[in-house]
Amino acid sequence: MKFQTSFLLKNRHIQTTYASLFRKVPKLSIEIEKFSLSDGDFVEAYWHKIANHTDTTPIVILFHGLTGSFESPYIQGVMSALERAKISSVLMHFRGCSGKENLKARSYHSGDTQDALEFTRSVKKRYPHATLFAVGYSLGANVLLKLLGETKENSPFNAAVAVSAPMRLDLCANKMNRGFSRFYQHLLLKDLHLSLEKKYEHHDMQKLIGLKKEDIKNLKNFWEFDEVYTAKVNGFESAQDYYTKSSSKQYLRSIKIPTLIIHAKDDPFMTEAVIPKQEEVSDSVELEISENGGHVGFVSGSLLKPNYWLDERVVSFFNDQLHLSSFEDQNALFPSSH
Repeated sequence: MKFQTSFLLKNRHIQTTYASLFRKVPKLSIEIEKFSLSDGDFVEAYWHKIANHTDTTPIVILFHGLTGSFESPYIQGVMSALERAKISSVLMHFRGCSGKENLKARSYHSGDTQDALEFTRSVKKRYPHATLFAVGYSLGANVLLKLLGETKENSPFNAAVAVSAPMRLDLCANKMNRGFSRFYQHLLLKDLHLSLEKKYEHHDMQKLIGLKKEDIKNLKNFWEFDEVYTAKVNGFESAQDYYTKSSSKQYLRSIKIPTLIIHAKDDPFMTEAVIPKQEEVSDSVELEISENGGHVGFVSGSLLKPNYWLDERVVSFFNDQLHLSSFEDQNALFPSSH
């Protein structure tokens, strides 16, 4: 199911921005769960269950990208596609991303697997007989891949998909500070600045990170923002220390469950140096690398009649896993007499 697109949609920036500008997603019925974390903070999970959800209905846990949320078109798009495939889904917002301020001064970050693991284990406990899948996008994909590498054969998931993961964070931070990519950096930093400014209303941030509220606007790139805030509040020595420890590329050889990595060579958020080679991943990892697709784009069809290939690919991968496990279950029940 190789990704291909029309000539007019091949541009990396059209791929990256098309869905957020033009995609119309149907209104989804959502149940909101406030999930308490072990450190006293919380995250909000948005559930979209199929009409006849049972204890054995497959569930996909979704992890959004930097400054993403339920409002992100790629999240609502895949939830709709999964529903059509009779699969329920739930988006775990990272701390502070659902529109409600979280309680701690610390933030979510690209290597923070603890919250995701706590929430996933809770879902597994509630639905012990359900097949559990995961999809991560961008930052959420890096978190997911790192989590799979850390948990190895004890992964709470049966299979996973990682889309446009920034698997080498330092290389991505460098790329975002060059050329047209600075436009995306500017948009993302604008949201990050606003989130950090809100922290000053509830915490003594100046004491914690040594920066006055009015100086936040001077943090012009990810290296500066992560050096001053992300690294400091999350216990890293520096931005480089944070990037080195949190990058998922080093964890890919430890992944033990079926995992699909979808990535485009023309992703404007990173260079091709981020993409792992076959020898850098375990036998459980399938690399699907395309020439085009942009960042969390992968829109096929035409400009006027787009087709959201990414959603279809995610669904087909999980359907294959479900058919495989049901085939194995049948073989276990009726072993061959040969």
